[in-house]
Amino acid sequence: MANQIPFVDYLVLGDTPHLVANECTACGARFFDRRNACAGCSGTEFRKADVATDGTVTSFTIVTFAAPGVPVPFVSAIVNCDGTSVRGNVINVEPSPEHLSLGMKVQLATYSLGPDENGVEAIGFGFQPA
Repeated sequence: MANQIPFVDYLVLGDTPHLVANECTACGARFFDRRNACAGCSGTEFRKADVATDGTVTSFTIVTFAAPGVPVPFVSAIVNCDGTSVRGNVINVEPSPEHLSLGMKVQLATYSLGPDENGVEAIGFGFQPA
């Protein structure tokens, strides 16, 4: 089996793939990017916090036009994972209004983005219907 690496640094692979956020120690706000200060309270100390793998779709759009080479249509969504807002695609579902809804229960899922010339496979994440 090829070596695998996460496509984003906040995706943890292994037996139980999950996301890890940077959580402000002062107010609990969570961010997936590196921060010098919290956007919520200006705190400057953060700790790593595991993000729930189950969530609820709070917003979504069906993307029908994208950059060349990006297959369309696909579903881009904001998912509430036990209080942490996560942006990601909804995968393994027909990208049509009949198959999606606000409040839809989803769970984190990983998928291959393909190997590089050295056989290292990039792994992405999305959310699939629960």
